[in-house]
Order: sequence, then structure tokens, then C-alpha cells
Amino acid sequence: MQITVPASFAQLAEKFPELPIHIQMPDEPWSEQLAATTFFVPHYMSGRAGISNITRMPDLEVVHILTAGVDNVRDAIPQGVTLCNAKGVHDASTAEMAVALTLASVRGLNRFQDAQRAATWERHRYASLADQSVLLVGYGSIGMAIEERLRGFEVQITRVARVGRLLPQVFGFDELDDLIPTADVIILVVPLTQETKGMVNDHFLGLMHDGALLVNVARGPVIETEALVDALQTGRIRAALDVTDPEPLPPESPLWMLENCLITPHVGGDTNAYYPRALNLLTRNIDRYAKGLPLLNVVAGEY
Repeated sequence: MQITVPASFAQLAEKFPELPIHIQMPDEPWSEQLAATTFFVPHYMSGRAGISNITRMPDLEVVHILTAGVDNVRDAIPQGVTLCNAKGVHDASTAEMAVALTLASVRGLNRFQDAQRAATWERHRYASLADQSVLLVGYGSIGMAIEERLRGFEVQITRVARVGRLLPQVFGFDELDDLIPTADVIILVVPLTQETKGMVNDHFLGLMHDGALLVNVARGPVIETEALVDALQTGRIRAALDVTDPEPLPPESPLWMLENCLITPHVGGDTNAYYPRALNLLTRNIDRYAKGLPLLNVVAGEY
């Protein structure tokens, strides 16, 4: 057994003094100790590069990433190796960002900030979020957290997931065409899969009614960027994006200059709430691993 964790989680060695925990420093050269890893935690947000050496770990049993999405690493996990994600760790922060982007866009805060920088007392009247209809596309733990935070804003919420279900009522993806035209705000919080990649295309955007807002806190490739640019340039709809395709968004992208598009650089889950929640999850799973118990947040099948 050899557990390898990033230097930011060095205190795990103190929590488990009886376990062989190796603290991996950034840019640490390859060593026999790394090769002996059986339980590997890559650096946060390291993506594909963070797992580039796992094929050199012959005894590897578990890869535990610190993001909820696994789209950029899942197909690189060797057969027989268990993949765990950080489901639950980023719920609060990502939900806050979804609500913040929604409110900022609906109430025109970006335009008021531009006026502030110009020292201009510029009044504009915007809609209230109250009484608007919100379509949550994706209803996992983050979608539920967004709904919980929206309840106090007096909105009507409609839930959508890959497969529809009752109690609470959740519509399936196959019903989106009927639901999109009814929504004032559409919040995307789906995982990136073959089914969701490019799901927001010309057809989807064409179904949105004039003045509707699209908020993306999922993954950039869920939206076809060219189609979104075309729709925004007409001025018919608005967007608020914490994720884009590609990332980082290149300086020449027309999205930067569109007044009806608010952009943040994929920081929805990156707050001071992340570390204690991630530490708690790793503590629980390392303890379970050492005791031979089933692990939490195992990614298997559809997610």
C-alpha cells in the first residue's frame, strides 16, 4: 500500500501516521516511491496532465480526483483501477456562482460596473428575478444545491435530467424541446458526456424566447461556441458563462466583447469552501481504503 497525495493535503500524513502516505510536491521528479503508489490523488485542476504517469504505477488500485467532472480523465484510467470523484465538494460554491451569474445578468450589474468605472450615474431598469421561470438542466447534487439557493427568490423551477423521474418531478432530456421556450433562465449543470457535448446548439438556442438568459456552470463543450456567438450577436438572448470552449478563452473570441455575455474564468468551485470539504472526503476515503471498505464517490456507468 502506498498513498500519494498533493502537498496541499500534507496534513493527511498527520491524520494517518500509521499509513504510508507520500506527499507529492509540484513538479516532483519521478521516483520509485511514486511508482509504488496504490492510491493516487492528483493535484487539483491538473486534468489529464495530473494523471499522465499512472501507467507507470503497476500496483495502482485507486485514482481519486478532486473535481466533480471526470470527462477529461475517465478514458485514461486503466482497466481494473477504481476512479473516485469529488462529488459534493464543490456543490455550495458552484451553486453560489450559478445564482451570482444569474442575478448579475438579470439585474445588469456588469453594465452598472462599466458606468461606475466611467464615473457615470447611469440609471437603467432591469427585470427582477422574482416570478421568472428557471430551467435547471442537470439535477445531480449541484443542481439540487442551486435549487435550494433559488427558493428564496420566488422563482418557478423546472428540473431536467438525463432520465425523468417523480418525487420530485424531474423531466427527461427528451422533453427539453417543450420546456426550453417556457424558460426565462436556463442553468446548465450537466456532466460532459457524449450525450451532453454540444447539446446547446442552433436548435436549442433557437427555442429560447427573446430576452432569455443562458447560464453555464457545467462544462464549456456542452455549448457549441459558434452557435452561441451567432445567437448572442443578434441580441435576442443573453449568456453568463463560468466555463467556455475552449479554455482559457482566447483573446480574439468575440464572446469577450459582447455586452449581453458575462464571463468568469471557470472559478465556480474554487473558493475557500473547497479545501475543508475535499480534506474531509479524502480522510473518509483513505480510512475506508485502509480498512478494505467500499469507497465513496466511485464513478461507474453513466453519471
